[in-house]
Amino acid sequence: MRISARADYAVRAALQLAHAPDGGPLKAEAIADAQDIPHKFLEGILGDMRRGGLVLSQRGGNGGYRLAKAADEITIADVIRVVDGPLVSVRGVRPPELSYSGPAESLLPLWIALRANVRQILDGVSLADVASAELPHQVSALTRDPASWMNP
Repeated sequence: MRISARADYAVRAALQLAHAPDGGPLKAEAIADAQDIPHKFLEGILGDMRRGGLVLSQRGGNGGYRLAKAADEITIADVIRVVDGPLVSVRGVRPPELSYSGPAESLLPLWIALRANVRQILDGVSLADVASAELPHQVSALTRDPASWMNP
């Protein structure tokens, strides 16, 4: 699985909004500066997040962006789906729409299992979890294995 720059920036922007004092609006420039995200790129991402119902925008001197729901009601998967689409696809196709034959036939259940595991983790972690540095036990347990940190 590959996390795109767009998804990474979107999650980081959402976390910055989750960390905003009193949930107040933050200007795109402030988010971009705080997270070292190119401002123009962030504007497009925030627009997608607004259209996806994750953030609200407010015009004016005291305007900016804020989360549309509480941080504990928005999962990391929600953010990724809004800016990048499905969490797992193969050649741009969702796994249930694929079919294989011969020795490759058992690839489909493998892709489905992969998707189920990705969903289990990303749908199970909210912005509030990450912002508070209190990841769910199952996620923390995976990171305690030294092999998880190694690149094969």
